[in-house]
Amino acid sequence: MSSESLKQQLRQIVCEIAEKDDVPEGATFKDLGIDSMMGVEIIAAIERQYQIKVEDDEVAEFQDLESAYALVARKLAAKSADAAAE
Repeated sequence: MSSESLKQQLRQIVCEIAEKDDVPEGATFKDLGIDSMMGVEIIAAIERQYQIKVEDDEVAEFQDLESAYALVARKLAAKSADAAAE
């Protein structure tokens, strides 16, 4: 999956849960009115979609689309490396 494709999919998840038409680059989730409950829903949707686990201490990293993308990309790369090692 390309990085742009992943970012678009994450943007779509955030838009759907936050009921927004778009998530502008650089806008924080807080600026978009995304509260902690919506944040939990977004993380749960991402975990289901990509079959990854976001640890409690990583939740604070979800500040904006770019940070969410970085965390998910890192987790997917680790998951891929683990699968290749098996």
